[in-house]
Amino acid sequence: LEEQKMILERNNFVDIKQITNDLKGSPFEGQVENLKELAQLYQLRHSGVNEIGTKLENLDDEYSMNYDHNPIHHMEERMKSVRSLAGKVVKKGLSMDLDTIRKNIQDIGGIRVITNYIDDVYRVESALTQQSDVTLLKRKDYIKNPKPSGYRSLHLVVSVPVFQSNGVFDVPVEVQLRTIGMDMWASLEHKLRYKTNVPKEKVDEHAGNLKEYAGELYNIETKMQAIFEDLQG
Repeated sequence: LEEQKMILERNNFVDIKQITNDLKGSPFEGQVENLKELAQLYQLRHSGVNEIGTKLENLDDEYSMNYDHNPIHHMEERMKSVRSLAGKVVKKGLSMDLDTIRKNIQDIGGIRVITNYIDDVYRVESALTQQSDVTLLKRKDYIKNPKPSGYRSLHLVVSVPVFQSNGVFDVPVEVQLRTIGMDMWASLEHKLRYKTNVPKEKVDEHAGNLKEYAGELYNIETKMQAIFEDLQG
C-alpha cells in the first residue's frame, strides 16, 4: 500500500476581514493608515512561510529516499494575530508604523517543526540553513540550554527570498524545532500558564512537577534515539 503522510498543515489564505476586525480596539486602531499595506505585509510573510515549508518538505522526502528515515513528524504554520503583533510592538517600546514593524518584528510568520528524535532537530536545522538562499538571522538553543521552566526547543529566525510581481524580497520566518515529546510537554505547560481559573497553589505544584518531568522526558528520548540508531546500523 502506498504510504500517505501529511507533513505541513497549511493555511494559504490571509484573512483580510479578520485583520480588519483585529484592528478594532487594538493599539493599531487609528495609527495604521493603510490597511492594504498591513495586509500586504502579512501576505509577504505568509509567502515566506510557504517557501520554508516547501523546502522542509523536500528535505524530508530526500532523507526518506536516501536514508530510509523521515526526520520530520509533522509541521504547523502559524501567523501572528494582529492583536498579538500590537502587543509585541508595545512591549518592545516601538512605534506603530509599518516600516518599524518590518525592520524589527521577525516572527509574524512561523513554522513549528516536530521531529521524531532529538538529533533530527539539528539534522533539519543544518540541512535548512546550508541552503544557499536561506540566511540564518537568529538562533536560540533551548534544548541544550533549557529555560528555567524546563521548556526545550530550538528557535531560529531565517530569511528567504520571495519573488513578487514588483521584485524580490528577503522575508524573515521563525522556525521552531522540537521533538514529539518536547511538543507534548510544551502544550501542557502552555495550558497550565493560561488556565486562569486554576488556583495558584495548584499551578505552582504542577509547574514544579513539569520542570522535573522535562528532564526525565529528555533522558527517555535520548535512550529511545540510541535504540533507533542501533537498529538503523
